[in-house]
Amino acid sequence: DKKTLLEGLARLVPNLERYFEQADCHIKPPTLLAIALALAGVGMTGSWLAGIPIYFWPLTGVVMGSIPLLWLWNKRRVRLKTFAAQLPDALELVARALRAGHSLGAGMHVVAEEMPSPIADEFQRVYDEQNFGIPLEEAMRSMTERVPNLDLRFFVTSVAIQRQTGGDLAEILVKIGYVIRERYRILGQVKALTAEGRLSGIVLIALPFLLFLVMLHIKPDYVQTLWTHETGRKMSIFALFMQVIGAAAIKKIVDIKV
Repeated sequence: DKKTLLEGLARLVPNLERYFEQADCHIKPPTLLAIALALAGVGMTGSWLAGIPIYFWPLTGVVMGSIPLLWLWNKRRVRLKTFAAQLPDALELVARALRAGHSLGAGMHVVAEEMPSPIADEFQRVYDEQNFGIPLEEAMRSMTERVPNLDLRFFVTSVAIQRQTGGDLAEILVKIGYVIRERYRILGQVKALTAEGRLSGIVLIALPFLLFLVMLHIKPDYVQTLWTHETGRKMSIFALFMQVIGAAAIKKIVDIKV
């Protein structure tokens, strides 16, 4: 039936369940896929009713069908970005709890009670899993799988090493939090310095497509040569290929790793 078919299609996408978990999305993957297919059908039907040429129907369907997927991607991106911004404060809170004489698990419970989501939800889940009998190191490793953050992996690795060799874990957490804050400060400066380049890249990439839409509206027969004539099709493919190369080059220039 339809439900089984959608579930089968959802299973074809690797790590889709993990992606939904990272986005904290409570919609099941088959349901979101059904919404995407329905919107794609609405887009193609709307193109037909609006009298848009038939060769643009698939494009409209793809654009409408990608809306739920873009929503999921943005939800995951915002959640992971918020988690990364909250991590230094959480590490310092755990360090203060350790210096006050609490255990590491109790310190994580303090983070779950005092800080907002999403970091509170993840630390609360680790605390609950520990109470259910799962070793703390294993629960924390599961958290790194749910939250793919390099700084969080540093935290989990430092905890694992400290529990085997000993040492002042509170001091280690304070230093990790300081390094994260400094990297975010430098990253902010880099973004400010590369803002003009990123804006120029967006304009240069979007301009050909906007000009194409304008010409299609003003004089459709003028641009139809791009897909009705053999030379026009070759030019279109070459132009799209060069657009991809140009976008990759601009991204390489302005994307500075910190």
